[in-house]
Amino acid sequence: MSEPELNLNPTRPYLARAIYEWICDHNLTPYLLVDATRPYTDVPTQFIQDGQIVLNAAPHAVHRFTMGNDAISFSARFGGVSRDIYIPVAALLGIYARENGQGLFFDPEEYTNQQDPQAPLATDTTETSEQETVKKKPTLRILD
Repeated sequence: MSEPELNLNPTRPYLARAIYEWICDHNLTPYLLVDATRPYTDVPTQFIQDGQIVLNAAPHAVHRFTMGNDAISFSARFGGVSRDIYIPVAALLGIYARENGQGLFFDPEEYTNQQDPQAPLATDTTETSEQETVKKKPTLRILD
C-alpha cells in the first residue's frame, strides 16, 4: 500500500521569516533580493538591474511590513516618494544581512510547477464572457 502524496507548502516563506527575525534580532539590516520579472511583483522599476532589485527591509526603513505565505508587502520611500511594495514569495530570491552577507538564497525554480495564488483560476470562457457582458460599470453619484 502506497502512502498518499502530501501537498506541502513550499518552505521559502517560513525560512524567509525566520532569517528576517534572526537578522533583526542581531541589529543587522535585512536586504531582500527580488526577481522583478515575476508576475504581480510591484517594485520601483528605476532601481531594477538585470531583472533584479535589492530592497532594504529594515524595520526603521519600512512601514506596514507583512511577510505572509504568499507575499511580502510594505511601504517605503524611494527618492523621498512613498511607494507600496508587493513581492510574491515566488519572486523572493534571497534574504541576507547587509553587514556580513549571511542569510539564505533560494532556488529560483522552486515555484516553477506551483499554481500562482494570485493567478485567476481557469474557468469556462463562455461562462466568463457571459458574466462580463451582464456586469455594469460602477458609477458614482453625488447626493444633495
